[in-house]
Amino acid sequence: MTLLNFSQPMIGEDAIAAMVETMRSGWIASGPRVLAFEQALSASFGDRPTRSLTSATGAMELALLACGIGPGDEVITSTQSFFSTMNMIVKVGARPIFVDCDLITRAIDLAQVEASITTRTRAIVPTHFPGALGDMDALYSLARRYGLRVIEDAALVQGSEWQGRPVGSFGDIATFSFHPNKNMTTIEGGAIVVPDEKTARRVEILRFHGIQRNRDDTRDVALVGGKYNMSDVSAAIGLAQLARLPEFLAHRRKLADRYFEVFPKIDDAVLPPRGLAGQTWNMFCVLLPYERMGTTRQAFRAALLGRGIATGLSYEASHLTTIGKLLGYHSGQFPNAEQIGAHTVSLPLHCGMDVGDVDRVCAEIATLI
Repeated sequence: MTLLNFSQPMIGEDAIAAMVETMRSGWIASGPRVLAFEQALSASFGDRPTRSLTSATGAMELALLACGIGPGDEVITSTQSFFSTMNMIVKVGARPIFVDCDLITRAIDLAQVEASITTRTRAIVPTHFPGALGDMDALYSLARRYGLRVIEDAALVQGSEWQGRPVGSFGDIATFSFHPNKNMTTIEGGAIVVPDEKTARRVEILRFHGIQRNRDDTRDVALVGGKYNMSDVSAAIGLAQLARLPEFLAHRRKLADRYFEVFPKIDDAVLPPRGLAGQTWNMFCVLLPYERMGTTRQAFRAALLGRGIATGLSYEASHLTTIGKLLGYHSGQFPNAEQIGAHTVSLPLHCGMDVGDVDRVCAEIATLI
């Protein structure tokens, strides 16, 4: 029985050749390929300043630091997000203020955001999910009204558009992931898109030890930085992947469309939003009524795995983690995110699949209901 992976990268011979050429060039750390990759990324984001990093997690941390966020500050974010968002807010010394999300789109609840704003609030961090974006115009209108920064967690939606504009090409700050399970990959890696060159320069300093050059070429450190610079090897892969991104996105959209066509009818199941223009598909997450189906999520996933189909969980509610509870959060506060966290299962969706694989997944699910 062939295992159908939950996710896997599509690394072509073009990317492999670019990696080998880079390895043979003698320049494998940050160099000309990183610069070329950043220029290509910037072009895809409407020529906005873009800097590559070793991860989207690092991008989130540097975004917060670039905004001057630290101890005593509050950052409003959805509890329905990967743990890195919460972790980086806490790491810089700020406090995450969690709010709920929409059950279907998983977009941050802007009414709860506005109700949570205090004199200590510095930023809003929405997480974008595949299939739909929240109301970006309303989000930025709210942020402007209260003088808040916006850091978009766009790790899952590279290539998605809002009213014809790519995510990252407008607004304040956006962060992206190039992990192997994302729309394109650099093996490990990420990027940050910022509104101006001054902010980009601050990110450059923060991502490499806080080092700044003096006029005599000696070095100084005025900011406490880390080390998040991408290698030329990763950038070479990224350049090849970025060139194929439209192809990848089209294939993922084809798979998602097929899921909507053949997913078995299950009462009270919640599927992602369908048919929204300009949206991408990094994952296909469904919420299932396991008790009604006479099973549990763990047993359901185990049964699929026994049939050669791997699944994932995306995502548990951050406020119910140990860290979230230590911050004073508890069960029952954010029902939509908690329902997603308890009932979601992420089905296989990647460019190594074809529509026959989607048919196989749905046929096996049908046998379990």
